[in-house]
Amino acid sequence: MRVTAFLDIPGQDNLPPLARLEKYAFSENIFNRQIIARGLLDVLRDFSNNEEDFLTVIEMVVRLAEDSEPMVRTELMEQIPPIAVFLQESRSDFPVVLSEYLTPIVVRYLTDPNNQVRKSSQEVLLILLEQDLISQHDIETKVCPVLLALSAPDGDDEYKAEAANLICKLVSVLSKSTVERLLLPRFCELCGDGKFFQVRKVCATNFGDICHAVGQEATEKFLIPKFFELCSDSVWGMRKACAECFMAVSYSTSPEVRRAQLSPLFIKLISDPCRWVRQAAFQSLGPFISTFANPSRAGLYIREDGTLSIRPPAQDLDSDLPSGAPRAGSCGNTFSACSTKPVHMEPDLPTVGTPTGTGDFQRVISSDSLMADSGEDSALAGAELTRLSPETSASLKLPAGSDLPVHSLPGPGSSSCPGVPEDVFNNFFYWRTPLPDISKDLELLLSEAGPQEKGCSRPETVQHSCVARSEIQKVLDSLQEHLMNDPDVQAQVQVLSAALRATQLDSVGEPEHQGTKGRSEESVAAPGPASDNRTAPSASSVQKEPSEPRMLQSTDPGRPCGGAEDGLETEQRHLPAPIKENKSKLQDIIPQPLLDQYVSMTDPARAQTVDIDIAKHCAYSLPGVALTLGRQNWHCLRDTYETLASDVQWKVRRTLAFSIHELAVILGDQLTAADLVPVFNGFLKDLDEVRIGILKHLYDFLKLLHEDKRREYLYQLQEFVVTDNSRNWRFRYELAEQLILILELYNPNDVHDYLMHIALKLCADKVSEVRWISFKLVVAILQKFSSHSESALGLSFISELVVRFRHCAKWVGRQAFAFICQAAADEECIPVGQFVEHLLPSLLSLASDPVPNVRVLLAKALRQTLLGKGMWTVSPHSHILRLTRQGTARLPL
Repeated sequence: MRVTAFLDIPGQDNLPPLARLEKYAFSENIFNRQIIARGLLDVLRDFSNNEEDFLTVIEMVVRLAEDSEPMVRTELMEQIPPIAVFLQESRSDFPVVLSEYLTPIVVRYLTDPNNQVRKSSQEVLLILLEQDLISQHDIETKVCPVLLALSAPDGDDEYKAEAANLICKLVSVLSKSTVERLLLPRFCELCGDGKFFQVRKVCATNFGDICHAVGQEATEKFLIPKFFELCSDSVWGMRKACAECFMAVSYSTSPEVRRAQLSPLFIKLISDPCRWVRQAAFQSLGPFISTFANPSRAGLYIREDGTLSIRPPAQDLDSDLPSGAPRAGSCGNTFSACSTKPVHMEPDLPTVGTPTGTGDFQRVISSDSLMADSGEDSALAGAELTRLSPETSASLKLPAGSDLPVHSLPGPGSSSCPGVPEDVFNNFFYWRTPLPDISKDLELLLSEAGPQEKGCSRPETVQHSCVARSEIQKVLDSLQEHLMNDPDVQAQVQVLSAALRATQLDSVGEPEHQGTKGRSEESVAAPGPASDNRTAPSASSVQKEPSEPRMLQSTDPGRPCGGAEDGLETEQRHLPAPIKENKSKLQDIIPQPLLDQYVSMTDPARAQTVDIDIAKHCAYSLPGVALTLGRQNWHCLRDTYETLASDVQWKVRRTLAFSIHELAVILGDQLTAADLVPVFNGFLKDLDEVRIGILKHLYDFLKLLHEDKRREYLYQLQEFVVTDNSRNWRFRYELAEQLILILELYNPNDVHDYLMHIALKLCADKVSEVRWISFKLVVAILQKFSSHSESALGLSFISELVVRFRHCAKWVGRQAFAFICQAAADEECIPVGQFVEHLLPSLLSLASDPVPNVRVLLAKALRQTLLGKGMWTVSPHSHILRLTRQGTARLPL
């Protein structure tokens, strides 16, 4: 019944319907006016056929919008969206009607003194904007001026906050030029509003949307300074809102701004004194790191459907490099020729993805990571690697310059890689704070420790050398407490350690070379491999603290490659464990402090001081971080992943289980076998809440493994049939769905020996939904045998079906047999002759089954499938089929 049905009652007051409508619309009774406002859509439908009556009703709506009662105005406003949709569908002059009559009502109610009316008008405006019912001209000339007036600096605070919210929502429907011209200046003013913090809170919450609307140039010029102010706001809610939208802001900036400005700002939010700000910052840390992703370096890109794939071939790798940068492979190949350690090299492809000049930030990769990553192939198929571009192939391999520690690379003066400019632009040194210059202090210390004049006696030389060593040792001791927290301090420690080592070599090596002055000076200035090995034990015995870091790079750039290599092995043996661990986590994709903070999210102390679910947030964003770093930097996340995989909270492990297949695509088959397969095996024996994550993507994970590794899981698949709770039937349903996909991964013999028994067990499940999906699995198995011409295996399976289901004591089993036969004939998964010979006789014998449900399903199978296939013409039981056909023809199926 219509709301305004009382208008249709004849003879009520001897007035026509239109006059009666006007009477009640302007009645003194508030309830009458409210009913008319609520039923305006029905009224317009009744009078839309007559143009004059329609205009009269529209004018009545305009008059009703001026009602003094807020309830009437609210009811009227709620009817605007359905009225607008009706007019759009039924009238050709809809834009004119909406622009001249309805839009002014909505805009006027934005300034209504009643809060409920204003809220209703704001909601209606957003609905009309989302449905694209208001033209761009009306938005610019009617809506924007009102919002700018409400958000003026001298405006009411409550109106200003509402207008700021509408401005932020409005930018998504306006053009970029319109937003920059009309709304961006006012938004920047609102970000600095000092009277009402709610206005700034609205701006901070929607900051990412504004950045996306205006683009990169306007964001960096106008919005980033305002964003810095909001991140330093005295109200913690403002800083929290900035942390939540940090990823959206980062996406709208250039890589240089993202690295140089936003990264330090985010580190500041992570160390905020307010716990809620830190919590929001850590939740946004992974998404923010993902904005540094570069598909050309990761070798993967994201399709439109959200799945990962190998990056398509590019036109030219060298075209992306700066004109002054050295070409890929120039230094890496030369270095590998002079290195004494075996390094995996690809002969036909570039071995590095970035220049390896002296200005570049070189990564240090552990030996385990080197062995796991050096021969990494494609994530999807090894054969597909041959079709990749040089850019992609280089990104899928470990850079040759990164396969060895940093000091093995040629120095700036080395002849093995000439012509590399030292002033080549480098992203790492661009944002990194310059190291302090300690060359003069080092020169002074070395001068005290250097060789004395010709006439000096040996005791004086030893005395001066001891003094120099003691001075250097004091400086090293003072820097030890800051060693792990500051990379600048680590660099100073390395330089001072080299100086200390030089003084030790001077004091120990002088007696051995006392006969020849030149040889003594040569051994101190540039010790060779033999002298390194000979003096290392003595130096270590003189040095008191075993935790002193050693210099990783030769002090003489002209030193031969072989000597540098031998010196590296000696030095690495003296590196303390914390230094080795830090070196193994260095990379140049993202700022190192961001990675350090992300890795620290697994620290139990973070759960107490930040958020109890911080490990879950870390696990949730780990695939995105791994994709950003690329497989060549997986060593930075390996320990973090293992810690999360063994977390005591099942929801953390569940999160990893749901994403392990995506991580396998990112890492490739070798790293997957080394690092993910053990975790996968652990999840197989975990709680059902964790196992369901493995099960839902079981096929996606298994297809990435090598065939021999994949076969190891054949026996373990039957463990999914057993669940912690037998009533968890959806678990078994998911298993059946996955097995249908997994069939293509195994040969027919494996399917017969392992998967067939699981399918038969699922067909006898207590829950009908599990049984029905299992019947489809049985049909898929039969089709697998038939497509591979394994008739013997197919007949064995058919015999098993007849024994288990045709002769089953329960009618449910016999009914299942009828359905399997119908599905097999419908899908044509086995030859007709084989079906008629081995299945049809057992199927027709169900015609005398005592249970009606079995006979009904048999009749459906015969009528809907078998008779339509013409099997009755070739069957020795054709007379039974003819009788059955005549009988089923009368069934109301």
